[in-house]
Amino acid sequence: MTRDGYVVPAEPQAMVGVKKKNPKSSRSWVLMDSTGEATVLDVDKYAIMHRVQIHARDLRILDPLLSYPSTILGREKAIVLNLEHIKAIITAEEVLLRDPSDENVIPVVEELQRRLPPVNTIHQTQRNGLTGGQNDVEAGEEDESPFEFRALEVALEAICSFLAARTTELETAAYPALDELTSKISSRNLDRVRKLKSAMTRLTARVQKVRDELEQLLDDDDDMADLYLSRKLVGASSPVSVSGPANWYPASPTIGSKISRASRASIATVRGDENDVEELEMLLEAYFMQIDGTLNKLTTLREYIDDTEDYINIQLDNHRNQLIQLELFLSSGTVCLSIYSLVAGIFGMNIPYTWNDNHGYMFKWVCIVTGASCALLFVLITTYARYKGLVGS
Repeated sequence: MTRDGYVVPAEPQAMVGVKKKNPKSSRSWVLMDSTGEATVLDVDKYAIMHRVQIHARDLRILDPLLSYPSTILGREKAIVLNLEHIKAIITAEEVLLRDPSDENVIPVVEELQRRLPPVNTIHQTQRNGLTGGQNDVEAGEEDESPFEFRALEVALEAICSFLAARTTELETAAYPALDELTSKISSRNLDRVRKLKSAMTRLTARVQKVRDELEQLLDDDDDMADLYLSRKLVGASSPVSVSGPANWYPASPTIGSKISRASRASIATVRGDENDVEELEMLLEAYFMQIDGTLNKLTTLREYIDDTEDYINIQLDNHRNQLIQLELFLSSGTVCLSIYSLVAGIFGMNIPYTWNDNHGYMFKWVCIVTGASCALLFVLITTYARYKGLVGS
């Protein structure tokens, strides 16, 4: 195989049918152009770097064998996107998505095909060839967002929905388990809650990483300005240049119209402030609020778990106090019985005493007086314990 690899036209039915990664998934990419057409690629990292013009350190972020936090990087001609299982490179004209056979990536590919302009619509527009129809299409194109923002929106929506679904599943399993634990403390319930708490901690860390990345982008206008690829494309190629890297496909019929649309959309930007990021800021804020709501749900769940743990600790402390009270009563009774046993042992010794003769009636009085004294001592001990608050009333 050559360095540039080879390309295979994508079949949506075949992609949907595949649910597991194959051994070559680390080299597999799916390319989505501005018409919504998908093509599966089997290429190495050098071909990808040459195509989208990014450095190796940026491509290394998308390596599934390496653990990198969620990242959205704006480069000169591409956006490097690493959000959990969504690892993509977005340019002004196409999207490269890694591991298209992954069961979590397949819905993203289908959503990109749905959101991007379909091929049939473009062919229908070309067949019409009417000026009025072209004007309508151009008017519609002027109103839609740049290609990179539409692709970015699909990725953000997918990851926010994915994390929200995992949070909902965790809540569905956690709340009944916590309620069952409060009603019956057992090893089985404790182990079940322990596993749920571990899963919640891991999910919270994943949601927090995505939220922090969006917050960091919103706090820096320069980073958001770097994501305007269409604007930079128009600024860099006033006369449109084709001296870029070698392409694997013939020129798309929509690239010219897209550049012209970007030119028209950027006239106001050039005349005004090139760092105007209001459109992207509104997009990021919408998904920041969504991911922040997911994080709030996890925070509420953590607080509920902490409250349940406090309640269980209080119950265990109460049971421990009851055992201590029982131990106090048993110890008091043992002391009283030991005194009774001492008296019985003294009178039971086989030693000849003169006062043992003709005094048989003393046996019952010794038993009565000793038993009454021990009972009185027990009552005095328990009364003193209650007076000092050592036992409950």
